[in-house]
Amino acid sequence: MSRAFKLALASLVALALFATGCGGDDGDDTKAAFVMVAPIGDAGWNFMHNQGRLGAQEETGVETAFVESIPEGGAEFDNAVQQFIDDGYNVIITTSFGYMDATEQFANDNPDVIFEHVSGFKMNDTNFGNTFGRMYQPRYIAGMAAGAATESDRIGYVAAFPIPEVIRGINAFALGVARTNPDAVVEVAWTSTWFDPGVEGNTAQALIDAGADVLTMHQDSTATGQAITDAGGTFIGYHSDMSEQVDGYLTAPVWDWTPRYSQIIEDAKNGTYTPEAWWGGMADGVVDIDIPDSSPVAGEMKEVKQQILDGEFDVFDQGSVVAQDGTVIFQDGVIVNGFPNAFAPDVMVGEPGAAIDDFILLDMNFFVENVEGSLG
Repeated sequence: MSRAFKLALASLVALALFATGCGGDDGDDTKAAFVMVAPIGDAGWNFMHNQGRLGAQEETGVETAFVESIPEGGAEFDNAVQQFIDDGYNVIITTSFGYMDATEQFANDNPDVIFEHVSGFKMNDTNFGNTFGRMYQPRYIAGMAAGAATESDRIGYVAAFPIPEVIRGINAFALGVARTNPDAVVEVAWTSTWFDPGVEGNTAQALIDAGADVLTMHQDSTATGQAITDAGGTFIGYHSDMSEQVDGYLTAPVWDWTPRYSQIIEDAKNGTYTPEAWWGGMADGVVDIDIPDSSPVAGEMKEVKQQILDGEFDVFDQGSVVAQDGTVIFQDGVIVNGFPNAFAPDVMVGEPGAAIDDFILLDMNFFVENVEGSLG
């Protein structure tokens, strides 16, 4: 029985509005709570955060709890977080982009509680940090597999919202596709939802009808995979190994939140928590991808993976990165042209001649040239 399966089984046994684990034997009063935007049971984003919660609980001995299907913004989020605070949870981790502003406010109002927000960019100097992973690294490798797998040279991408996190992943994937198949295009279709299997499935079907024989997604369910499997095509998943849920599965970029969550909780226990903008990559274990031996480019994928792990390769530092309109944005790791800020379109991001840095990547707001679709 795999560790992931054991953790999933433990999650199902504990499933309730608030699911609690066992505290440590040392009497430590640290307790950690997690707020999630969609159900944890569909092998997606929230499923993997719950695996991370369970893994951190196991490694630290700290009591944990979670609440699922909490919309971004509004009273449900506020009530859930306040209830955790009232119940004595002193580490609260909020796991969706749209929770950012409300989490910041709670942190300001509750200086004795540690808050960590996943996928955002805000923080303070005392009790509020942010965490994310460089998912664009395994996304690139997944794109290599997709480029080799397509026969129609049309690959569909079912995407949630046009924010930098999603755009960055699409571009990395598309650059990987171009590496193994320069003739292929990646068509993006937006759903304006993180989790809605019906909408995701319908969007996937529209891409299939337009000629895509390989699909991937930035969503929380397996609906995209089911649609392409039914059509006899290939699925590149996301979040977790979806091979047991989807017959047409080839591979997926995956998350492992256990190491990071364990570190946050241990730091809280030890009184050493310091807010930071933590952005871990494949070498940190927070993101990964399994290389399918069935892929004709498996050897090249393994080489790239090792180069990323060794710090010898990063996705956007290679050669020319060209936007849809033909503008060269990056050249060999140097900014050639800026692009509009994702949150303030009148402000340009990127100083020509400067090296690419994390700020540039975190605000990515353009599509590369082999992507079809708009940013909104």
